[in-house]
Amino acid sequence: MRTASILAAIAAGMILSICQMTTAQSANERLPGLPTGPPSMPLHLKFGDPTLPPMAYTVFCLHYRDECRPRLMFRGGPVHLTEARWEDLKEVNATVNNAIISEPNEGGLATEVWLIDPKRGDCNDYAVSKRHRLLSRGWPERALLLSEVETVWGKHHLVLVVRTQSGDLILDNLTAQIRPWPRAPYRWIRIQSPSNPRYWSIVAPRSV
Repeated sequence: MRTASILAAIAAGMILSICQMTTAQSANERLPGLPTGPPSMPLHLKFGDPTLPPMAYTVFCLHYRDECRPRLMFRGGPVHLTEARWEDLKEVNATVNNAIISEPNEGGLATEVWLIDPKRGDCNDYAVSKRHRLLSRGWPERALLLSEVETVWGKHHLVLVVRTQSGDLILDNLTAQIRPWPRAPYRWIRIQSPSNPRYWSIVAPRSV
């Protein structure tokens, strides 16, 4: 599959649901076929001031220490989106979306626990499971960033941002599609730092 075909596949549609529901290039160049927002929309999310991570993420790091430790490959910028990496993203996104049975967390923040590959879970479990699987395939952690967003109906939601030289892509349990970040209809709140997974930053507002 050619690079243009790969990126054209990203463009197909958007399917929205609730957080607990799921559906079964040269550096710095805007590649043909990659859908974005307005022509002046940046390819990548911008990092703002440092902020505290979600409390549930701090607890997650106590249980999954290897997922939160800085690795030797943290240096560098977004990765090149090769055919092999695109296949990784498609496979992991589909596999995790289909493997976890959606189950809402009725207890709220007090009972929120992020788990890797549970049988049942919510958006947080989908996101950390996808990141875990991509890390196990050799992806650098600097390119796999958990991000908290707010949906158009006002619910907090967790997605995985994959930083590529062609733009930031979103792996999400609310859709089977892998979308560039401007196509995801969210208010961006905070995101992991690419230099250290334990640090988080506010996402700077969109600029056009």
